[in-house]
Amino acid sequence: MSQQSPDNVSIDEIPVDIDTTQSAEVEPADVPDKIESITRGLAGEQPSTNPLVVLKAARWWYIHGKGGTDPAFQWAIEWARHRATDTPSDVERFDEFLEYLVTVGFAEERSTLR
Repeated sequence: MSQQSPDNVSIDEIPVDIDTTQSAEVEPADVPDKIESITRGLAGEQPSTNPLVVLKAARWWYIHGKGGTDPAFQWAIEWARHRATDTPSDVERFDEFLEYLVTVGFAEERSTLR
C-alpha cells in the first residue's frame, strides 16, 4: 500500500492533486497519461464504450478543471448518458468539448481532433 500525503491522493491509481482542484487552469502536462488518452478518445472516431472508463475521466476533469461546468467533464457525462440510454447525444456539448480541448492545448485546432 502506498503512502499518500494530504495534498496528493490517489483514486483508482489516478492522482488527485489537492492544490490544483477546480483551478480552471489545466495545463496539458498536468493531465495524467491515462486521462489524456481517454479524453482524446472521446473526441475521436471510436470513443470508449465503457462508462466506468469515461466516468473516471469525468471525475478527473471535475476535480481539476472547472467543476461541473468543465466542458470535458460535461461531455464525458453526456457520452456516458448517451451510451447508457441509447439516446442521441448533445451535439452542442460535443462542439464545446472540442473547442475546450484546443483551449487546454490538446490540439492546435478542432479539425486535428478527429
